[in-house]
Amino acid sequence: MTADQAPGTPYAIVAVASSAGGIQGLTALLGALSSDLPVPVLVVQHLDPRHRTVIADVLSRRTDLPVKLAEAEERALPGTIYIAPPDRHLLVDSDGVLTLSNTELVHFVRPSADLLFESLAGAYGPQAIACVLTGTGSDGAMGTEAVKARGGTVIAQDPVTADFPGMPQAAIDTGSVDFVLPLEEIAAVVSGLVETKRQ
Repeated sequence: MTADQAPGTPYAIVAVASSAGGIQGLTALLGALSSDLPVPVLVVQHLDPRHRTVIADVLSRRTDLPVKLAEAEERALPGTIYIAPPDRHLLVDSDGVLTLSNTELVHFVRPSADLLFESLAGAYGPQAIACVLTGTGSDGAMGTEAVKARGGTVIAQDPVTADFPGMPQAAIDTGSVDFVLPLEEIAAVVSGLVETKRQ
């Protein structure tokens, strides 16, 4: 298991990707995280760019953690959830500074989970946790390979429990997923990982 590969290396960041059915998935996952989570959480949820998004407002009512749309050049703080704005790729560097980009679509989507996960892998290596939840298509699959290749940990929602199994199944099919879990168990595993590695 990845947690044993780099003893003493605390996890520093969590990234979550979802698409169709994702609001319910994110609500279940983020709502179950404790208010003293010691790492930031970055979220890519495919949103319709033609409408003003209320996702941060919706999720903030369902979790004890502060939730906000990510802003360019801000530093991701522990215990805060950052949502990629509609029609912007979200990237992170090794100092936790966020970047927003309107470069081309990746697999027909922007924001792209692949780009977020790849930036996470490059910046954090074995300190990164990537989670793939419900959604159609394969966004996130290439990114999970990058996270795994750099020693990070990858969690996928069990496709059987996903409203739309495409995204988690594509991630699982890469062979890079460490944990395949029902939605309601993911938060406990994430919390256990980020806490265990800090002792």
